[in-house]
Amino acid sequence: MFKHNASNVILIFLFLIAVTTPLLADSETGTWTQGAPALANRTEIAAAALDGKIFVVGGFSKPSLSNVLDFAISRDVEVYDPIVDSWSTTTPLPEGRHHAGIATLDGFLYIIGGFAKSGFSVWHAVNTVYQFNPATQTWRERTPMLTARGALGVTVYQGKIYAIGGYDGKQNSGATEIYDPKTDTWSTAAPLMAPRDHLAVAVANSRIFAIGGRSNLKYRQNTSVVESYDPDTNQWQYKASLPTARSGISAGVINDQIYVLGGESGEGTFDNNERYLPDEDRWTTLTPMPTARHGLGVAVINKRLYAIGGGTSPGASFSRINEIFVPEKSLQHH
Repeated sequence: MFKHNASNVILIFLFLIAVTTPLLADSETGTWTQGAPALANRTEIAAAALDGKIFVVGGFSKPSLSNVLDFAISRDVEVYDPIVDSWSTTTPLPEGRHHAGIATLDGFLYIIGGFAKSGFSVWHAVNTVYQFNPATQTWRERTPMLTARGALGVTVYQGKIYAIGGYDGKQNSGATEIYDPKTDTWSTAAPLMAPRDHLAVAVANSRIFAIGGRSNLKYRQNTSVVESYDPDTNQWQYKASLPTARSGISAGVINDQIYVLGGESGEGTFDNNERYLPDEDRWTTLTPMPTARHGLGVAVINKRLYAIGGGTSPGASFSRINEIFVPEKSLQHH
């Protein structure tokens, strides 16, 4: 009799563990799902949300006979509609770009800087600014940045676009430059204290954060440095370091919390999903991406993070992957 009861107790206990453990894990970390893959295998792309859709722009395409003359630098612009989980294409960039910055503001999409082909080099830093009008599906050039650079970070704050850091073709740039679309002009602000490239830039709690990156394009020289910029005082200050030194990362913001995904080093690619809480100046570790990648694009729609494309191994690798992270409500309203 005791044996029988003990067996029942054990079975009930195991059942409770099986039922409750996933719920506990989800409430602490959130969940990943798969979306329809992008149309082309790419890496070092730029991605942003506009009018409920995600635009994925430029980067390197998987090399083929059709793109060998362009050194596989992509002009492609793909558009993802999360409601129907499908992809389409729109007017390509005027010229191929990789490692470009991207921003959306007042109904327009902006592609800022990046690297282009020049002679036999694919690392020619540019200062071009392309503006895309989704209503007419046309591109036009705007006033260029003051400092040519690629692998920079770009974000929007109070109606202006901030272009931060990057690599100018010779060395890291700490430049912080501000674009005003109303006047089509650029101005300068205080530079980064720690110049770097392949960083992530995001806005939370009325501050601009410059996160991680590397020194002079060398992924064996990753940094965990985080700086916060106050537009009111025009000053940068150091904040709590990224838990994992990474570059080739991308970030998204949900409820003033910054999620930093992916990256690479000399040893491999990262599946890390780390979240920064500006109010507390601390980081937490969340459920990793199903597929480790660098050079990916991240965009947020309806409090979901879409992690698209990128390379699955360090350097020249490409993917069409579209993975979607849904933070639990306990995280969203921390």
